[in-house]
Amino acid sequence: MDEKVEPFYDEVIHRNPGELEFHQAAREVLTSIGPVLAKHPDFAEHKIIQRICEPERQIIFRVPWQDDRGEVHIQRGFRVEFNSALGPYKGGLRFHPSVNLGIVKFLGFEQIFKNALTELPIGGGKGGSDFNPRGRSDDEIMRFCQSFMTELYRHIGEYTDVPAGDIGVGQREIGYLFGQYKRITNRYESGVLTGKGIVWGGALVRTEATGYGTAFFVDEMLKVRDDSLDGRTVVVSGSGNVAIYAIEKVHQLGGRVVGCSDSDGYVHDPKGIDLELLKEVKEVQRGRIRDYAERRPNATYVRGGNIWDIPCQVAMPCATQNELTGRDAATLVGNGVVAVAEGANMPTTPEGVEVFLDAGVAFGPGKAANAGGVATSALEMQQNASRDRWTFRRTEQRLAEIMADIHELCFATAEEYGMPGNYVAGSNIAGFQRVAGAMVSLGLI
Repeated sequence: MDEKVEPFYDEVIHRNPGELEFHQAAREVLTSIGPVLAKHPDFAEHKIIQRICEPERQIIFRVPWQDDRGEVHIQRGFRVEFNSALGPYKGGLRFHPSVNLGIVKFLGFEQIFKNALTELPIGGGKGGSDFNPRGRSDDEIMRFCQSFMTELYRHIGEYTDVPAGDIGVGQREIGYLFGQYKRITNRYESGVLTGKGIVWGGALVRTEATGYGTAFFVDEMLKVRDDSLDGRTVVVSGSGNVAIYAIEKVHQLGGRVVGCSDSDGYVHDPKGIDLELLKEVKEVQRGRIRDYAERRPNATYVRGGNIWDIPCQVAMPCATQNELTGRDAATLVGNGVVAVAEGANMPTTPEGVEVFLDAGVAFGPGKAANAGGVATSALEMQQNASRDRWTFRRTEQRLAEIMADIHELCFATAEEYGMPGNYVAGSNIAGFQRVAGAMVSLGLI
């Protein structure tokens, strides 16, 4: 880390004790921006780093709800509205037992720069709860979502803060949340949440957007190396929404995905993942990945195994943060991986990133590679604002253009600052410059 930047990072640690994930996210960005401060000394004069590392607003609230047996539960809800220099706060809601303030700040900080790279008018935020939807009935999830929104509604709005889904929050949860928002406010404010159902204000391609966008991005990285996904063997971690649609687009682009996973283990299917079967198991039956292997003769299920042990040429971590370690990265490099694109938010540890960069692997960090989800959310907001609905083809084409533009911006910025091919530096610098410039223009607020 540049010596001019290190004191700012020390201050982040001091002001946010115990929030290790947030420290990691801040360090990942701050490590890249020393050259930016040398080129733009006014950013230091305006205390941009200190301001950008401090959320504009942090909201923590109690969420009481009752299960089907009548037992009362108390969860904790969060919304961190991090930065609105470029537009209303935009970022998902995560329902998972691991959610705490540090996790939400880590995700929200990353969201600032990811959203900036889309060059759409959206700021950065994130939220969620330590509620675990796994194993809960639809009625229990509805009651929880209604209680959660009964507090959250005070802090959001289409011109203020626009949440979407994340881990544990899909179209079902967004529906319950939007219904309660409409009930409380007496307003059909479609643009207040994204990821909605198609028949009530949602956008086509939103479900597929993050996975599709990640595949588009990795294909762009390969193109500048005179390569493509066509004929490549690919491994995708996870089997949720992002992973499923990353697999779908990789197959459409000519690649062959041979492995995917969930929190219990992974499957290896050398002939290629049967996408329709995977969708049936995960989206319809809400089953586990082992159920896929039981119905697919050629597939092998490894309980508790490490999916990165499967040899591949392209790796796409699409599950959760810090899932791909330095050791895993070394294994992938040893097995001949040429490109890695993060479909999840910071799924690769700093040690893993270093291994990939040192080995010359094309590495697409999450703030660039998985920005397709939030980009399409912004397109959904655009359609809501104009009372319009685009076709699937038009929206997918716009998504592909946005991902190509993000790739070009990161690639060109890395070259401008003397780090050709380093998408980590390129994405951090490009996103930071955009937000910092807006903050300077808006004055000391």
